[in-house]
Amino acid sequence: MNLLPRLWTTSPELTSDPFRAMRREMENVFRAFDQTSSSSDIGAGVPAINVAETRDAFELTAELPGVDEKDINVSLDDNQLVISGEKKAESTKEEKDWHVEERSYGSFYRSMSLPFEPEDGAVDARFDKGVLYLTIKKPAKAIRTTKTINIKTGALPTTGAAPRKAA
Repeated sequence: MNLLPRLWTTSPELTSDPFRAMRREMENVFRAFDQTSSSSDIGAGVPAINVAETRDAFELTAELPGVDEKDINVSLDDNQLVISGEKKAESTKEEKDWHVEERSYGSFYRSMSLPFEPEDGAVDARFDKGVLYLTIKKPAKAIRTTKTINIKTGALPTTGAAPRKAA
């Protein structure tokens, strides 16, 4: 399969924009890369994340199996939440006449834009059994309030115009 873009073409659609073919080919390359790198393995670079919104906060969980708490970084840059870190795994097996030692390493990174900039101390992070739990409290100005509208019975009041008489 040829992954390099074709730069020369006689297609009228592509000659009006000489970079269109290259853009299309690059999009295909990135799409193929995304499909091959999307796996549940943390070394693939993107941990699985669930986000729920409550009235007062965002609740986020990130699955980080096999990652030590000390290898996780959570940061906030204005309204950009970033979860990153590294997974390190080592195993040693000694059976019969052979010795096997394996090491694997992989970094991960996930970012998310929040619809507000959290105040200082508004993010609570906990890590338990391979799952990172984040609670991000909304600032008072970002909390939506619901106002109930009273419903009255009867016809609409007239606006001061004389009522029409039936003919």
